[in-house]
Amino acid sequence: MENTKIPHPVVAAIPIVLLIGMLVVIINLFGSDALSGGSQIALMMGVAVCVFISMVFYNVKWKTFEKQMAKTMSGIFVTLMILLLVGMLAGSWMISGVVPTLIYYGIELLSPRFFLVTACVICSIVSLLSGSSWTTIATIGVALLGVGEALGIDKAWTAGAIISGAYFGDKMSPLSDTTILASSATRVDLFVHIRYMMHTTVPALSISLIIFLIAGLGHNSSVAVNVAQYTKGLESTFNISLWTLLVPIVTGVLIARKVPSLIVLFTSSILAGIMALILQPHILCQIANDASLSYAGALTRGLAITFYGATAVDTGFNELNDLVSTGGMAGMLNTIWLILCAMCFGAVMVASGMLGCITRMVISWIKSRFSLVASTVGTGLLLNLTTGDQFISIVLNADMFREVYRQLGYEPRLLSRTTEDSATVTSVLVPWNTCGMTQATVLGVPTLTYLPYCFFNILCPVMTLLVSAIGWRINHIDPEQNNDDENENKQLSD
Repeated sequence: MENTKIPHPVVAAIPIVLLIGMLVVIINLFGSDALSGGSQIALMMGVAVCVFISMVFYNVKWKTFEKQMAKTMSGIFVTLMILLLVGMLAGSWMISGVVPTLIYYGIELLSPRFFLVTACVICSIVSLLSGSSWTTIATIGVALLGVGEALGIDKAWTAGAIISGAYFGDKMSPLSDTTILASSATRVDLFVHIRYMMHTTVPALSISLIIFLIAGLGHNSSVAVNVAQYTKGLESTFNISLWTLLVPIVTGVLIARKVPSLIVLFTSSILAGIMALILQPHILCQIANDASLSYAGALTRGLAITFYGATAVDTGFNELNDLVSTGGMAGMLNTIWLILCAMCFGAVMVASGMLGCITRMVISWIKSRFSLVASTVGTGLLLNLTTGDQFISIVLNADMFREVYRQLGYEPRLLSRTTEDSATVTSVLVPWNTCGMTQATVLGVPTLTYLPYCFFNILCPVMTLLVSAIGWRINHIDPEQNNDDENENKQLSD
């Protein structure tokens, strides 16, 4: 019979401490190339240590780990497919001229001084309407990054503004999968959950916009030559046409009609591919780079490479060359590899009981309303660090604290809001989390580089702690009535 002995918290922390230590060393050694294998090795070493301790000292059977890993992996299949299609979309939107056209007109219309705050607002609106931070960043976010680079804005600042806006919209949208998941996992009505989040989310975004505005006003606007080089390079290389904007318009219509993400991304990529065949055949032939092929064969080969592989287009301007190069589906493989390793680490931490041990210790520290919220925030951050996925973090956080909130007499909506203010928005700040890895890959900016500028994502946990300390709009109720219909109706009318 399997020994059910619970690991000591110090023992449970060993794999996490080892992982963080190895990642620090690897990031220092490899820099931006850490995602190419070094970080994966660190995660697998963490897996090995966790499994070794559990099997040798706590008699946990290997089958237990296998079952948990299988369960965890089955839950991320759609995520991996989305990643591949995001790579396909990024390549096709670039080569078809969609992104170059958006960059070209964006440079003409946007002021460097107001660019950061404008980018944040645009991404907020798009993400709010689409319910997806990933789709927002992979489409309009990539275009805005190019505009910012042409305007002389530091990429880290631009990435911070894009991510801040995208995660605000994602968090507040009734179409967002994380918002729906957080409300359902905590058994709170969706719109009650959204309205209650406004008390922390709106102030966090407002402060972020002020920071971006001040930073933009201090920007040196002497970049006219740089802008001229970008516009000249884009005009001489791509067929800049407003017809390319049909692709994002159709994509927006599909999103508004709540078409599943996989279908939206695939359809948008195919439409962009058709646009490339019509408007950018010379670029496809350049990508094909095979004189032995017929014209039709060169177009087909070039389009296929655009979808799946790395592309490089010579614009005569080195900085612009870097901007319009893409990695296609193959460019997402390092990220997928890292996600698989991160999921393995999260699965063995759950199966070994080590993660549960750490969270129980955190819960034991709860003495007040503030410590309750602080423990929820801390656990959300810990789960993002250890499980590597925001969806797992949201569900586990809700499961761990649901009964604690009920027993202490706090409404479930406080738990749902705190979970979103921690697990959802901080996932993109962890280099080995699915969100952090994805956005770093899509934007081409390392997670630790853009992290200090994601003001909204940093301020949300701070704001929820501040509100809990003040006690604003936090009601203490009878624990016996915490789940009944009368309380739910009260929330709906609040």
